[in-house]
Amino acid sequence: MNRPPMTAKGAARLRAELEELKSVKRPAVIEAIAEARAHGDLKENAEYHAAREQQGFIEGRIKQLEGDLSHAQIIDVATLNAGDRVVFGATVELVDVDSDEERTYQIVGDLEADIKQGMIAISSPVARALIGKHEGDAVTIETPGGTREYEIAAVRYLG
Repeated sequence: MNRPPMTAKGAARLRAELEELKSVKRPAVIEAIAEARAHGDLKENAEYHAAREQQGFIEGRIKQLEGDLSHAQIIDVATLNAGDRVVFGATVELVDVDSDEERTYQIVGDLEADIKQGMIAISSPVARALIGKHEGDAVTIETPGGTREYEIAAVRYLG
């Protein structure tokens, strides 16, 4: 079975979310269910049904996080020594050849990707186009807005 890669930072974020769910949110929803039960008839008790639904979401997320963390191959980006070559975990600064617009992306696992934070999934078209390239290389990337050409300005490996 192929183990999906994940950065150590991404794994730490997921572990923190898991701990929050187990130690804070799960006990709170159990308390809410007990309180709603005390109100009597459960068939017409909206608070009870809402709390049970919330409990289902929390338990599902806990199972998902535990599964994701147990199957992931966790990679400490700070220990990678790939030089100026782009590999998983690299933070890559790109310059648009046409507009001189700069973009910075970190290539991360699918489970931790967040484009708003500049973290792109290893399986994304942009990451696939960058993998194996070196600082100074020109890269042509197919985007939804058309074909774009970028130059790799810098490649860093930050922990």
